[in-house]
Parts: sequence; C-alpha cells; structure tokens
Amino acid sequence: MEIISAILYQLTRDLTVDEIKAQGFADYFVDHTLGVYPVSASGVPFTATYFQSKGDPITDLTEDMAAEQKARTTYDNILRLVDDPDILDPIRFLREREIVHFQRFGESLRIVQDNLNSRNFYAFNPAFDR
Repeated sequence: MEIISAILYQLTRDLTVDEIKAQGFADYFVDHTLGVYPVSASGVPFTATYFQSKGDPITDLTEDMAAEQKARTTYDNILRLVDDPDILDPIRFLREREIVHFQRFGESLRIVQDNLNSRNFYAFNPAFDR
C-alpha cells in the first residue's frame, strides 16, 4: 500500500482544479482533496473485510495464495495501461513480490498437507481439533 500510495501522490500532487475536473476526479477531490484514499478502480472504498481468516491453515493459506494471484493480475493490468518508467519499475517490483509470496504460501500449504493424517484429510481443523 505504501508504494502504491507514494506513486499516486507523485502523480497527483501538482494537479490543478481544471485537470482534476477534466479527468473526472471532481467528486473524489470534494471528499479527499488530493489525499490518498484507497478505493478500487470502480470507486469501492478499501475495507478490512478483504482480509479473510478462518483459523484453519489449509483455508487460510489457500486464501493467501488467491490474494497474491489477484494482486499479481492487478499489477499485470496496470503494466498493460502505463508507459511511465517511474510507475512501471515499482509496479514490476511489486508484481515480482506477489509471485514469490504465492510460491512461499504454496510451499507452506504443501508442508501442512504433508503433515496431516491422511485418513482425516479435511475432516477436522488441524489447528484446533487434535
């Protein structure tokens, strides 16, 4: 979030009111001026409900892997739309991190699955039911 917010700040810090209006950001400006307020591309505000946790390692690691893939796809889409090197380089860096995180979560999931009792696979929460 910090890197994305810094990029947004750099892109918007010197906008004039006319540029804000021309780009369709007048409503956003009314609420947030040029402050960085995290919303999706469709304008839905960020919320902690995006983070899921069930307390079950298999469920949580699978959710983590999905989140990494969704973030990677978002970065892929940004890379398709942008040609500014000051934006491209940090987005490529963030994309690479998502790939590595996905791999590490996958390795962790394999370790958890390998240590389950094969006769009770998915029949209980290994973090709670012992």
